[in-house]
Amino acid sequence: MIAIVHHPGGVAWAPARSTYQWNKNGLIRDLLRQQDVAWHVPEPAPRAWLEAVHDADYVAQVLAAQVPREKERRIGFPVTPEVAARARVVPGGTYLAARLALTHGFAANSAGGSHHALADTGAGFCVFNDLAIAAVQLAAEGVRVAIVDCDVHQGDGTAALTAGHPGIVTYSIHAEKNFPVRKTRSTLDVPLPDGTGDAVYLATLEATLAPLLDGVAPDLILYQAGVDPFVGDRLGRLALTQDGLDAREKLVARLALTRGVPLAATVGGGYGEDALEIAQRHVRSILNLGNMFNKIKYLG
Repeated sequence: MIAIVHHPGGVAWAPARSTYQWNKNGLIRDLLRQQDVAWHVPEPAPRAWLEAVHDADYVAQVLAAQVPREKERRIGFPVTPEVAARARVVPGGTYLAARLALTHGFAANSAGGSHHALADTGAGFCVFNDLAIAAVQLAAEGVRVAIVDCDVHQGDGTAALTAGHPGIVTYSIHAEKNFPVRKTRSTLDVPLPDGTGDAVYLATLEATLAPLLDGVAPDLILYQAGVDPFVGDRLGRLALTQDGLDAREKLVARLALTRGVPLAATVGGGYGEDALEIAQRHVRSILNLGNMFNKIKYLG
């Protein structure tokens, strides 16, 4: 049985002037209900956790739903009270998924992967950076964390917010010419040219991620499992097929399993006209990861 972290507040109504597909997370929830999963409800992230990563003034703006218009433009939608509440439960979900993974080997947050949010502002459909928030809290508890980001966009916010932290390393494999225009240095960045397909992507992923994991020996992988490297993704520039995405998840799971490292997954990006198709791709990613951990004995 796969451990799924989900908070009802993780599904919010779309605010006005938003191009983000807000129904995606509700569809992911509904599709997962048809699977053999165990549901876990997280607590909202404490304010102190948010302020350990983000500027206190920005945290106050979000929680009061009074984010300045220029920051809302960077985020991509208005921060309504409902959006603000969601922004607080998502990091709590990523943290709980991490704690469940440390016990069971694998768990997934039904949301999360907000890797563009920076210290004093959100960006790119991200309000608070749940990956950085969870990683910083876990590191404070003595857990060495590797954030592995396979979204098509570089994890710039995550890299910036955790830079220099002795208990956290960051890895990002992404389309070099995609958003954000200005990249931030991760522990290891793997930029790829437009149109990179399955074979090159998978070979590059294994050749770069395996030695990083061997070198840092993390206690946990936080995995940003964005499905936007898919060839048909509206905001992607890579060319992975569905078979390639399936192979990616099996590869990441195998690298974790053979090293005895638990893995907690977040949803990350996936964009297109058909929200159900995108949600199905995310759920397939979660199931591929979870089934690998169920199939192969966890060695941790």
